[in-house]
Amino acid sequence: MKNLFLSAAIILGGLTSFATTSPVTITNAKTIVLQDEYTEIKVEEVPAAVTDALKKAYPDAILSKAYKNAKSEYKLDVTVGDKVGSLYANADGSWIKK
Repeated sequence: MKNLFLSAAIILGGLTSFATTSPVTITNAKTIVLQDEYTEIKVEEVPAAVTDALKKAYPDAILSKAYKNAKSEYKLDVTVGDKVGSLYANADGSWIKK
């Protein structure tokens, strides 16, 4: 009877070692950022259509920085009151959602 319990314990103990799983960790992760490349330009270089659209949409906005990409799209860093944000526009003054 002792041998039966002993052999059952050994067999069950051996099976539990095969049932364990090791944790899986990811060691190599890639980050891909798709973004249009904007280069900083002077505020005076922004087309009049864009500045007029900004004044019409946000009369109290202060244009602090301006950027332009290869597609003639403009990124405008503006301040309205105590809020700071970025707006995107085409050369003709149409707003772009990004």
